[in-house]
Amino acid sequence: MSPFRVRVAEDPADREACFAVRKQVFVVEQGVPQEIEYDSYDAGAVHVLAVRDDGTPLGTGRLLHGEAAADKTGGDASVGSLGRLAVTQEARGLGVGVALVRAIEDAARARGLAAVDLHAQTHALGFYERLGYEAYGPEYLEAGIPHRAMRRAL
Repeated sequence: MSPFRVRVAEDPADREACFAVRKQVFVVEQGVPQEIEYDSYDAGAVHVLAVRDDGTPLGTGRLLHGEAAADKTGGDASVGSLGRLAVTQEARGLGVGVALVRAIEDAARARGLAAVDLHAQTHALGFYERLGYEAYGPEYLEAGIPHRAMRRAL
């Protein structure tokens, strides 16, 4: 597979690529209802996109900050919320997920945030722990999938 790069999704085509990856991973593969996959937070979120050199989208994620993140971070304005991290089947194991998380952390730092929270599917806890995130609170269901809250100070 050719190398990939990660960038902030600035234009409508990039946003559509992000949504297409999310649809494939969450709606098609994991069975998340489409009506809850896309939400009002998408409009103000910072979206990141990983693409192959030929432009093929490989992964995405988003950062919520400010008021948009408050519901997910316990109201702490200094904490951003990483979410909707998705990597296509063909790109798994290539470092795309790590690159996306680091790009979201960079976007959080650029906005003056002190930490990033996320809601990890429990099967992905080890991935996030290797990146410095610590789980807190009880396991809970989100879209019928077990999750735990996690945080990393920046």
